[in-house]
Amino acid sequence: MSNFLSRIRSIDAFRAVTMFLMIFVNDLDGIPNTPNWLKHAGSNVDALGLADTIFPAFLFIVGLSIPFAFQNRLKQGDNFKLLSRIVSRSFALIFIGFFHANMETYNEATTLLPKPVWESLVTFSFFFIFLDYSKDTPPRRRYLLQGFGILLLAGMAALYRTSDPGHVWLHFTWWGILGLIGWSYMLCALIYYYSEGHLWIQLAAWMFFMFFNLDVHFGFLDFIDRLQGYIWIAGNGAMQSFTMAGVFISVLYMRLKANNEMKMLWVAMILIAIILFNLGFIVRYFSGGISKERDTPSWVLICTGISLVVYAFFIFLVDVKNKYNWFKVIEPAGTNTFTCYIVPFLFYPIYEMSRIGYPEYLSQGTGGLIKCIVFAFVMVWLTGLLDKINIRIKI
Repeated sequence: MSNFLSRIRSIDAFRAVTMFLMIFVNDLDGIPNTPNWLKHAGSNVDALGLADTIFPAFLFIVGLSIPFAFQNRLKQGDNFKLLSRIVSRSFALIFIGFFHANMETYNEATTLLPKPVWESLVTFSFFFIFLDYSKDTPPRRRYLLQGFGILLLAGMAALYRTSDPGHVWLHFTWWGILGLIGWSYMLCALIYYYSEGHLWIQLAAWMFFMFFNLDVHFGFLDFIDRLQGYIWIAGNGAMQSFTMAGVFISVLYMRLKANNEMKMLWVAMILIAIILFNLGFIVRYFSGGISKERDTPSWVLICTGISLVVYAFFIFLVDVKNKYNWFKVIEPAGTNTFTCYIVPFLFYPIYEMSRIGYPEYLSQGTGGLIKCIVFAFVMVWLTGLLDKINIRIKI
């Protein structure tokens, strides 16, 4: 059982595919003459594109990872370290997300540095600060490198100017993708930690966030609008709902695996997915349709159902049929996920500064699709290359 808990390959494979697709759809955004079903649906459109399912799947995977990661640490008696780990990891995600959100409103006209230079230096600072330093690294060298990263980031923060009216410096716009992950991880991880992993509490928390999201969109919670500024951690419940769904499924997985009742897991996951699909399409007509931009309940329910079905497939393919080797080509995206997420933030500024172009064929249509697929593979390959020389971000 201990070996089973040490690494769940189905989660790694699911995470690798999801991260690969996240890079792909992010690069595809803005490429003309490509299928709309691959992209994000518009904010006022009742539709669901492939890109709209990726972030929910990633949050679901964040939840899947929590029980397995915590079990190993709790068995080692690292309760306090585990609690501090939850807080520090959440802060790191929120911190990086804050800077990423501000990149969107960088005012190049009033700032000393061109935007690509500023973005690349900020990203380099993240590597120095959050690098997974080996145990053999002398403490003095580690502190010097992290200190350099902090000073570099502080310098970039001082130079920053925004194009947002009414603001000059770094300021809150939205939490960014990593920030949203950080808040969701913190809340759901603390629920799991303090509930000691009891299955019914994970289910109750998942149900709470799903119904919270429903209530917000149906207007049943309008009376707490004045308090919204104080309960931003929960938002409208959508992000936490995805994450707690993953937590619940992992706890159920562990229980049924221990009792040799894995067939019941697939039955449970498929039945729950069917229920969620039906509920999603029912509330679609009463809650503003399917929309990622507006976090509608139908989007939450349907995407959770999709994640359940897809993960059931990965459990069968990887944990039962031992086909993990099928995903070896993109393995770094599943085992060094945050490094893989950050690497494009180095590539894009360097590409802009180099002014290296590519054939017109690759800027739209089928050629654009091929370019985006190749780009995603290259980013994963670079992540693997960095890992081989012990350069990886640890959050």
